[in-house]
Amino acid sequence: MNDHILIATAYHGEARIYVSYTKDLVEQARSIHQTWPTATAALGRLLTAAAMMSFFNKDDSQLTLRIDGDGPLESVVSEANYLGEVRGLVKNSEVYLKDNKTNKLAVGKAIGNGFLTVIRNPGLKTAFTSSIELISGEVAEDLTYYFTTSEQTPSSVGLGVLIAPNNTVDEAGGFIIQLLPNASENTIIAIENALKEISAVTSYFKAGLTTLDLLAQLASNTQKILFKHDLIYRCGCDKQYYKKTLAKLDAETLNTLIKEDQGAEVVCHYCKTKYYFTATELQTILDHKKTTSR
Repeated sequence: MNDHILIATAYHGEARIYVSYTKDLVEQARSIHQTWPTATAALGRLLTAAAMMSFFNKDDSQLTLRIDGDGPLESVVSEANYLGEVRGLVKNSEVYLKDNKTNKLAVGKAIGNGFLTVIRNPGLKTAFTSSIELISGEVAEDLTYYFTTSEQTPSSVGLGVLIAPNNTVDEAGGFIIQLLPNASENTIIAIENALKEISAVTSYFKAGLTTLDLLAQLASNTQKILFKHDLIYRCGCDKQYYKKTLAKLDAETLNTLIKEDQGAEVVCHYCKTKYYFTATELQTILDHKKTTSR
């Protein structure tokens, strides 16, 4: 099953449901960042959430989710766009914590106390930013709280990353179900009952079921699929982007890179791609900087 998202209405137009399968993109993130299991789970959950939330709007919007906590992970970031392209990073990748009672990965403990920030259209003048205090650090619960308090949209979020014995990603995916303004009490009760039947998102996929099965469970078989789209881990960085970044350095720093280092190597935080700039390329950047600053 390829990574993808399903978007549907349900309960006779009284709810909207997003269901995703993200095993490959989470595994790619794990491989790139060489994350340990708890870090993989935290990053995978946030990547999955961002992938789904990027489809909330029909325009060419972009989304950034950022969690900053006082736990050993420190911070986790995911970015996604309307094309289904997702990327992310975790500050401390070598974190492996388990709950002593349940033996499950202790994502909440690894994140700790802190804040969840949602940024729509980052980098633009019209960017929308909202932040809430974390209630558990488990990501899904925090997003459920965020939707209800910051966006006044009653929602339920489920996110899961199952780690294989060799520490690779075995299964990953999630769902977001949101009540629309006309939702009746009967629909609310039906959704609550449907959610009770779901123990973990990854258990569905591990059992050989699909996103269609999960959607049917969430919708009590009332779903009307509107859209399906592939999801992929893709950074989108290029040398031109980092050329502009280097151009923001002051002349003294650029001169040092040219004369002492004889060039510069820039590594993308999201995909670990390395971009090398020769002394000649840096001199061109410096000359252009001097010309435009006059």
